[in-house]
Amino acid sequence: MSGSPSASATLLHPAAPPGRPLPQPGSLDLYLIRVPDIRGAALDTAVLDPTERHRAAELAHADDRIRFTTAHLALRRLLGTYLDTRPQDIRYGRETCPCCGGPHGRPTVLGASRELHFSLSHRGDLVLMGTAVAPIGVDVDLITDPGSAAELAAMLHPAEQAEIAALPPVRRPRELARLWTRKEAYLKGLGTGLGRDPAADYVGSGSSNGPCPPPGWTVLDIPVDRGYAAAVAVHGALTIAAPRVNRLSDHDIRDGPPGGTGRR
Repeated sequence: MSGSPSASATLLHPAAPPGRPLPQPGSLDLYLIRVPDIRGAALDTAVLDPTERHRAAELAHADDRIRFTTAHLALRRLLGTYLDTRPQDIRYGRETCPCCGGPHGRPTVLGASRELHFSLSHRGDLVLMGTAVAPIGVDVDLITDPGSAAELAAMLHPAEQAEIAALPPVRRPRELARLWTRKEAYLKGLGTGLGRDPAADYVGSGSSNGPCPPPGWTVLDIPVDRGYAAAVAVHGALTIAAPRVNRLSDHDIRDGPPGGTGRR
């Protein structure tokens, strides 16, 4: 076929993707997508399962539907490259919730030939995905206005609240966003999400000194676009100092499997 690639020949296309090695123990893979960069790509919603399509359709705003659809199509394609599975053939399940024992813990791929843990977060213009061979959680969020920041701070561990309160007011929104994404990444990795009280665990500090992960976990801040904060939490120690953030571009989406343009 001559000419430019078809719009459907993309990261989001249902064709079987090529294989990709799993992350090594002690490492993880991170992928970042700017939703505006791929609005020209075909969003083949037939790849999604009925639950995902229903959730997308329930979103009132077009931008929210595009972001949700992009995130879930990209995740399917990414998981398919690791598991040698067509994106539309991936079936999700849930592990047991550590809080209540119900079937709504960490997401899993049913019937996967290899153990792969993954996490997905999307907010504003950004989609963040993380994979590892150990439990993992990722979170990306906007840096909010001071009023919203105060509401979030009230939900934190008492020591974290004190750290945020000790900062100059102008620094509080940014540092709170950094702290909150660490918190959510950890709770996702734990498998509880916000079903576990955010005040129960200390993951501070509320400053640029960096995270203080709970025992047995590694928590890292992730560099993302201005106006956002992001973090990853993985169970166990990492053998790498700083994981690479693979940025997926329109070229990656149209011309091949997710590879990314490297860390930024």
